[in-house]
Amino acid sequence: MRRLILDTLVVGALQTNCYILGCPNTREALVIDPGAEAELIGSTLDKHGLKLKTVVLTHGHADHIGACGELRREPGVTLAIHREDAPLLSDTHRNLTAYIGPPLTLSAAETLLGDGDRVEFGAGIQLTVLHTPGHTRGSICLLGEGFLFSGDTLFAGAVGRTDFPGGDFKTLIASLKNRLEPLPDDTRVYPGHGPASTMGVEKRENPYLTTEW
Repeated sequence: MRRLILDTLVVGALQTNCYILGCPNTREALVIDPGAEAELIGSTLDKHGLKLKTVVLTHGHADHIGACGELRREPGVTLAIHREDAPLLSDTHRNLTAYIGPPLTLSAAETLLGDGDRVEFGAGIQLTVLHTPGHTRGSICLLGEGFLFSGDTLFAGAVGRTDFPGGDFKTLIASLKNRLEPLPDDTRVYPGHGPASTMGVEKRENPYLTTEW
């Protein structure tokens, strides 16, 4: 991994992994999936001396979007989400906040992502968008140099649920097989929930990758 500041915060009732990435040269930061606890996220940015530039969502569910509104109050902070999940931001039923509560709607994202797009921050740091539908229609993973933020597409030993609106099990399996399985074994995996892993471990031990569905 290129020299980066990386901090993982476990936030909210559903224990979502929120990732803070910072450039040590420019002090610009990117936050992935700020599901809750905006004050903690802000204080962690301050601890590292970082200035937030972009919030990126791996998908639009309640436990991944909860702190977006507060973080976007800072001048210049923009929000990015895959275009297929963009409608979830303003729909409390589709983003599940109508059920998990409190109901939450967010203003439109400044950036609508597509497969192959690059999210940039700092001194030329790039993450490539991999569209991996299945958990939601617009679920994405973010691929860096030797590491992957997998959202709720892939967990250590498991995958995200597919019984919410927009979910589809066969589509999720296709995303795993076609988009993630080809990645090198030493790719570090940082999921939306639970511990980190590697693609090599998941290819050998994750039943959703080892089983022929």
